[in-house]
Amino acid sequence: MRMSVWFADGEVVAWGRTGYGQLDLIVDPTRPDLADEVLDWAEEPVTVTIMDTEKDLGEVLGRRGYSVDLAGPFFEAHSRDLADLPPIPDPPAGFTVRAVRGPADAAAWVAIHRDVWHPSTFDDAGHRAMTADWPYRPDVDIVVEAPDGRFVAYCLGWYDEVNQVGLFEPVGTREDHRRRGLSRLAGIAALHAFRQAGGRTAIVVPRGDDGYPIPKQVYRALGFTPHARTVNYRR
Repeated sequence: MRMSVWFADGEVVAWGRTGYGQLDLIVDPTRPDLADEVLDWAEEPVTVTIMDTEKDLGEVLGRRGYSVDLAGPFFEAHSRDLADLPPIPDPPAGFTVRAVRGPADAAAWVAIHRDVWHPSTFDDAGHRAMTADWPYRPDVDIVVEAPDGRFVAYCLGWYDEVNQVGLFEPVGTREDHRRRGLSRLAGIAALHAFRQAGGRTAIVVPRGDDGYPIPKQVYRALGFTPHARTVNYRR
């Protein structure tokens, strides 16, 4: 997999990531001409994924021999304002909702992630790398802790202080604790953490197709609304 960024006057104006015949790209809307440069760099991938609101990129792809393919799974971008949040619900008796406490919580965090996303290869080394990377910060990394000390739900937040935007990724609940409102609890706590950090907007990008409907239902119940979806262009 390869990744590159393009700069103009010290500012990032385009980004591309390619591998296995797939290209993901972002281009400054004021510089649509850079889309051709990114495609040249990517060596004509088979599939390119953009958002359906990126009309200029779609026109470039059409000119270069790509056509829209709406079959199969897709992701849907959601956002919500942080000005008017519901109160954080009380957790079930004996449970706690809180931000992580640094390395002391690492093993429990890795354990829930591997359980929720089984089979996962995520390990302690991966967790150390993740928490050392920008823009990770523990105050927006929210967990729900059971009376036995296990983490049973979590919502990892990523906060962009420049744009005042918080992102959910990932979110999950252990199978034996689902349908108890714990993902909602963690999500609302994360929204409050974003606002406390200075955030104005929260975003999340779950699957939008009918093959994986539950996450988008959870997020819409949290006040998120969809505003764009991914579209695949194929040669």
